[in-house]
Amino acid sequence: MTDKIAIIGFGNIANAIITPLLDKKLIQPENVYCVVNSKKSLEKIKKNYKHNINVYQSGSKESKIIWDCQFKLLSIKPQHLQDINEGDNLKDKNNLLVSILAGVSINRLTQKFPNHKCVRVVTNIPITVGKGLTGIAWGEKVSKDQEIFTKKLFENTSKIYEFSEDYLDIFLALTSSGPAIVALIIESLSDGGLSGGLPKILSEELVMEMIQGTISLIKENKLTTSELKNLVTSPGGTTISALRVLEKKSVRSALIESVVSASNRSKEFS
Repeated sequence: MTDKIAIIGFGNIANAIITPLLDKKLIQPENVYCVVNSKKSLEKIKKNYKHNINVYQSGSKESKIIWDCQFKLLSIKPQHLQDINEGDNLKDKNNLLVSILAGVSINRLTQKFPNHKCVRVVTNIPITVGKGLTGIAWGEKVSKDQEIFTKKLFENTSKIYEFSEDYLDIFLALTSSGPAIVALIIESLSDGGLSGGLPKILSEELVMEMIQGTISLIKENKLTTSELKNLVTSPGGTTISALRVLEKKSVRSALIESVVSASNRSKEFS
């Protein structure tokens, strides 16, 4: 893919992006330069990571080598962006910076990294099992080769969508915050099974299998969600009784508002 790539921050998502590329030998370990914030993280990667990549602690003299890499993946927490400063005397002005920071706009990135072409990416935690959803918004003057490189970073582990930047906050709310909302729903439904006498582990397994089966049914039969709901709801039956409780408790409205709230929070970082 490229001679050298710098990884600024190496959390779960960055790990999930880079590791499959190393596994498939699309990049070589000696060409990966990683910077982490703490000595603990540094030692953990050196001891446990299966590929022998170059890793440095932030602020060290050795870490400055990352600015010699033409391609960079920025994967720190948004609140730590102020701690990162672009290197002096960059050898190549045609640098690419791919940011996966929640809510941080392309405009803010280009102000922070004026010698880089900037790309803003939103991806989600299922990328760690090869089932991610990734949204990409391109900054100005990003070349076709740089677009191809960016897509190659994510195409092995996620389905890619290209958007104007305006869509990324709501994309983040649905896909990145969504897994936590789904987990809460699974937990709540399984607690309902627990209340009915089922063992917790069995109840949770049944809920997850039910959700997977429901999704397959909708997709394979090309049903709308309303059609599926009507398919299993009979007059005076158990399902309409359950749905009535959810409507009384304004669960539908709460879910809508949770997505809107996550999207608004993302915009606050920009």
